[in-house]
Amino acid sequence: MKIVHLLGWYFPDSVGGTEVYVEGLCRRLSAAGHEMRIAAPDSRGTASEHYEHDGVPVFRYTIPAEVTRDEAYHRVPVRGAERLYAWLERERPDVLHIHSITTGVGLPEFRAAARLNIRVVATCHLPGLGYMCRTGELMQWGRTPCDGIVRPDKCASCNLTRLGMHEAVARVVGAVPVPLSARLRAMPGRVGTSLGMSASVAEYRDMQRELFGLMDTFVVLNDTARRMLIADGAPADKIVVNRLGIGQKGIVRKPCPDRVPTARPVRFGYLGRLDSSKGLMELARAARAIPRSIPFELQVRGPQLDDATRRFVGELTSTIGDDPRVRFEPAVPARDVPKVLADLDVLLCPSIWFENGPTIALEAMAAGTPVIGSRVGNLAEIVDDGVNGRLVTAGDVDALKNVLVEVASDPRATVDVWRRALVEPRTMDDIARDYLDLYVNRPASCESLS
Repeated sequence: MKIVHLLGWYFPDSVGGTEVYVEGLCRRLSAAGHEMRIAAPDSRGTASEHYEHDGVPVFRYTIPAEVTRDEAYHRVPVRGAERLYAWLERERPDVLHIHSITTGVGLPEFRAAARLNIRVVATCHLPGLGYMCRTGELMQWGRTPCDGIVRPDKCASCNLTRLGMHEAVARVVGAVPVPLSARLRAMPGRVGTSLGMSASVAEYRDMQRELFGLMDTFVVLNDTARRMLIADGAPADKIVVNRLGIGQKGIVRKPCPDRVPTARPVRFGYLGRLDSSKGLMELARAARAIPRSIPFELQVRGPQLDDATRRFVGELTSTIGDDPRVRFEPAVPARDVPKVLADLDVLLCPSIWFENGPTIALEAMAAGTPVIGSRVGNLAEIVDDGVNGRLVTAGDVDALKNVLVEVASDPRATVDVWRRALVEPRTMDDIARDYLDLYVNRPASCESLS
């Protein structure tokens, strides 16, 4: 079987969770005797058109760094995408597996696959769930988990606040009726964007419906995402859950707490992207609010690859002040992640957006390290609150502070209890096996592959 994986970015110029996921999936499917190909747009113009990564041929098609509004909103194919279509016609894969919705990978590409009679499977790795959420966070007003039901007034107002508009004003502007909004969005600049937002949400809702008509199966990573899509009117028989798993090999669980109990000061840690969506500013405020008389250690690790990230880290350090209990450390190479996680007592995942993962939480659990996370997305499904970890309301600084104080004060009554309840997570081998079953024999029940 020939399978093409199409995603928005790829190695070596981009390294992220989706790329690692696809790399691991290709490795396992290739080992099972199937022919893998990868395709991805290149907006920087730096990648070779054809190369190999991890033994898999990769095709990169150049698209403009600056795109038109119609290209950005997927109303027309982006310039350069025609080279992808020609390549797909030559390759004629049995399955086109799409992993991103972004410029150069979107509705025009689904349509092209349909014209070529190529079977399409899509996996949603990000909270946008296709074209459903305009903010890409699935958090209403950036504060509470969204119900996933798309309404132009509701979603337009929410997105306008994420773009910086005051909530009271956003509610008024977002309530502009769709027909009027469609006419007003032709106005130039931010005025047209704002007044046209409700029409834009309605347009994306229509695109989402067309998307489901063009694909065979839409794969999500947790039950919450599936329920949201169905509540919004997506066809239940096309939605499959294939839960995340760990790709790291050789993760050794640390000794049980009966042999090596957790000692004070408790070692908290965060590993991942240094981004506001991950709740790091809320974590900084929570840590600052803990009395200096309570000892703990907090390591924050992540790559600082651009100026925006470095500025954000500067804001975090300014918020924390001179607290010696908090340290910013370099990012961790992939090979060292299991050891770093095992050395922590608790991994922190205080996200303020809908988490489809995070994989790092599963890796921590495999290493025997429990997780304190936000009650959003998949975190609310992998962490059993008070049993194998703790959940707090996303963005609630006081709640996060109180849990950190509780754990730092008595780790044996918290951390060690959670450690005993941790179970082995799924692996990338399980994920690949379930995808292969999906490619070959679409399951009679689309409830879940796991």
